[in-house]
Amino acid sequence: MTDDDPFEYVAEAKRSLSDEAREDAVEYQHELGKLTARERIDYLLDGGTFDEIGRLAAPMPTTPETVDWERDDAPADGVVTGFGEIDGRPIALFATDFTVKGGSIGHAGGRKMKRVAERALDRGLPLVMLHDGGGHRIQEGLDAAPFARGDNGFSKLQTTLSGWVPVVSAMMGPAFAAPTNFAALSDFVPIVDGTGTMGVAGPSLVKAALGVDGDKDDLGSARFQTTETGMADLACEDDRACLDAIRTYLSYLPRNARREPPTADPKPPTDETLEQLREVIPADTRKGYDIYAIIDGIVDRDSTFELKPTHARNIVTAFARLDGDPIGVIANNPRIKAGTIDTAASEKAAHFASVCDAYGLPIVTLTDVPGILPGPDSEREGIARHSAKLPFELARATVPIANVVLRRGYGFGYVAMGGGRSLDSELTVLWPTAEIAAMGIEGAVDIAYDREIEAASDSDARRRELIDKFEDRTDAVRAAARVGTDGIIQPEQTRERIRRAFDRASDSSDSDWPPKKRPITPI
Repeated sequence: MTDDDPFEYVAEAKRSLSDEAREDAVEYQHELGKLTARERIDYLLDGGTFDEIGRLAAPMPTTPETVDWERDDAPADGVVTGFGEIDGRPIALFATDFTVKGGSIGHAGGRKMKRVAERALDRGLPLVMLHDGGGHRIQEGLDAAPFARGDNGFSKLQTTLSGWVPVVSAMMGPAFAAPTNFAALSDFVPIVDGTGTMGVAGPSLVKAALGVDGDKDDLGSARFQTTETGMADLACEDDRACLDAIRTYLSYLPRNARREPPTADPKPPTDETLEQLREVIPADTRKGYDIYAIIDGIVDRDSTFELKPTHARNIVTAFARLDGDPIGVIANNPRIKAGTIDTAASEKAAHFASVCDAYGLPIVTLTDVPGILPGPDSEREGIARHSAKLPFELARATVPIANVVLRRGYGFGYVAMGGGRSLDSELTVLWPTAEIAAMGIEGAVDIAYDREIEAASDSDARRRELIDKFEDRTDAVRAAARVGTDGIIQPEQTRERIRRAFDRASDSSDSDWPPKKRPITPI
């Protein structure tokens, strides 16, 4: 430190850690097709709103191998942390810096992360984590004395944040190990295609532990983690698209669970879109159709933001707006597995329902489901328990729920989607094309009347006769006869009926009976 000008000394210390003073590191990051940690923060936040903390943080040596490390060896200790605003609303965030020791998290960086997360908890701020690195800094962890603290309480802190504030983990580079653990406890996980990876362990550790060769794409590429595992919600083409997705995601949610979700100007569907609703569902019940066309006829124009669009595609989960207010949409997709609910679909929809309920977004379920996926493979996955997750989350929800049966409402699939009186829904209605039954009629006839069919002189004719007989009992008019639903509506009336139902439910119901701590989630 100079005796003459302590102010300039501090300013120079900060400048020496900036991107401008680290041209080689910045160039290296850009060559990898990535923005730097500071560039990402500048792009994500409203201009001029970033308040950084811990900029002058230095490594905290705990082992002989790290005792000589200085601040210049690890600028900001490899993590940029602070607070800022998105669309005028405050958030807490941190970004790991891949140009500093591979983006690894040292003890000082961990303290910075915990500091902003604690402020997020205390002040009810969304927490955004931009991951680009390999988790805990190995050189600082090969000693039981410091590592005995585990993750220094960050898992507990993240669990406490869950359902209180939106939590985002963006996988913007190699993000095996700790960043993946953070992501598993987060609400929204976008990943950058081509540069982002995630998984509990990277290729080197997998090779050392199991003797199995594999590259980072085999273990945790964007395609693998979005389409096959569903660990990530959205694959983004580059850093900017990923950061745009974060802004979009947060635009549907309140700052915290005590605040109201942000609203936008209403944009009703066009008259043409409403008129075409009657034409979407084909007369042949064996044929699929475009479920997105139906969603577009209910929600505000250009307001749909789908989550996990390539995973468990037999069910659609999306944020949207209804008359400017954010809602969640859960819809069976008849073009994929006929909309059948399997393990992945149930888990995807259940998690989405819990997010909507936590942050006060009403839920619309659009039903066209032939049931729960049967068979030995499905049973081996534990479908009986996993299929309970969606109705479990819908039943415990305190937000208004509206259910619309578009076509098939069969068996437990109908129950799982909240059909009829399965839930204490704000609205449960049928389209004229609805069919309600304990299971598909053809399968039911084959099971219940197999002997009668075999004994008939013309078994095919008798089978067809029975099918026609029972199909006459599954239509929407008969389904409404005993007030099992609130009635039948025309497709073009759906938006307004849901809107008015949600308007009437201005206060969420919050029962305190029975006096228990919590229900137990199906595992």
